[in-house]
Amino acid sequence: MCYNITMIYFDNAATTKPHKEAIGVLNAVLRDNYANPSSLHKGGIEAEKIISAAKKTILSKLPGGGRLIFTSGGTESNNLALFGLREPKGEKQRKIITTTIEHPSVAEPLDEIEKHGFSGGSSTSILRLSPVKGENFEDRIISAVDQDVMLVSVMAVNNETGFVIDTPKIYSAVKSRFPNCTVHTDAAQGFMKIPADGDLISLSAHKVHGVKGVGALFIKDGVALKPRIRGGGQQDGLRSGTEPTELIAAFEAAVQNFKYEHKHFTELSEYLSKLLEDFNGVNYRLNSRGNLPGIVNFTVNGVKSEILLHYFAENDIYVSSGSACAKNSKSKALLAFGVSERDADSALRLSFSEENTTAEIDRFAEVLKAGIQRFKR
Repeated sequence: MCYNITMIYFDNAATTKPHKEAIGVLNAVLRDNYANPSSLHKGGIEAEKIISAAKKTILSKLPGGGRLIFTSGGTESNNLALFGLREPKGEKQRKIITTTIEHPSVAEPLDEIEKHGFSGGSSTSILRLSPVKGENFEDRIISAVDQDVMLVSVMAVNNETGFVIDTPKIYSAVKSRFPNCTVHTDAAQGFMKIPADGDLISLSAHKVHGVKGVGALFIKDGVALKPRIRGGGQQDGLRSGTEPTELIAAFEAAVQNFKYEHKHFTELSEYLSKLLEDFNGVNYRLNSRGNLPGIVNFTVNGVKSEILLHYFAENDIYVSSGSACAKNSKSKALLAFGVSERDADSALRLSFSEENTTAEIDRFAEVLKAGIQRFKR
């Protein structure tokens, strides 16, 4: 199979290139430590040691006082966190607070819970808040919590715009007033880049240069969940199934070798924004605000993003029109940020890694100009 090594990859919010150390560890464990970690012989014990070491490394990057359950990725981690919640007894504490910009793996489970309750139990009401320009979003989330709220679920970084939510601030404020309220943070996009806190924190390896197929759910001490996958009782019975030792080891290696140079990502984002400002005759708007450096979302008026995506791909440049998990649908996140449907249809997202350069952005701008001239309505 032939791979294109000259491509320009600006879609790191969708997935990242696996780190060479992660690939090396993956291959080594596949070759030398393939025993079932539940087996009692020496091979199994060695595999279990690899998993234990990975847990220790990943937990060192998270708030203290908790444990990790390995999953197949961020989507499963979010589903385990939400569907695994134990239904409150009585009529009180049946409200949930979340946002309108959540990833589908949070939004859709919450839709299901709102319709049918937990395991077919009593109905649950959900308040979905949208960020408003000029408003402190964290304060509005905090002020919406009262004694009837059982769960607050928010993402640390929006995957389409890079919008940051201060989850440590939310967690501290909510737990100080309502200790029985559970706080869930989807940190798939923010892990290793910004601080995150919560009773439950969802992670994904392939967002930090690990490999696809593994993620984790951090569970703070004292938080009880129901099993979602039953079977052999692995991982405290919460997520049965043989653990993929090689994927977990690669996750650890990715965390150990992850680099997030704030200055580098800021320079790339600002360089791109300046180039867009200088485009003659091009009307555009930035859809990113209060964002994490490294994700830039903007609209090119007059050309649908789908057309530009294909044109970029023909030139070996890979960008996105939004969430890779919401193909062929309008961006609910952009609409929630106040972007019109027309502008959302023409939105592009560039998301960088430490390997990207300003020279690559120059090439992107060159192709963008040609594409606009060719396709603008």
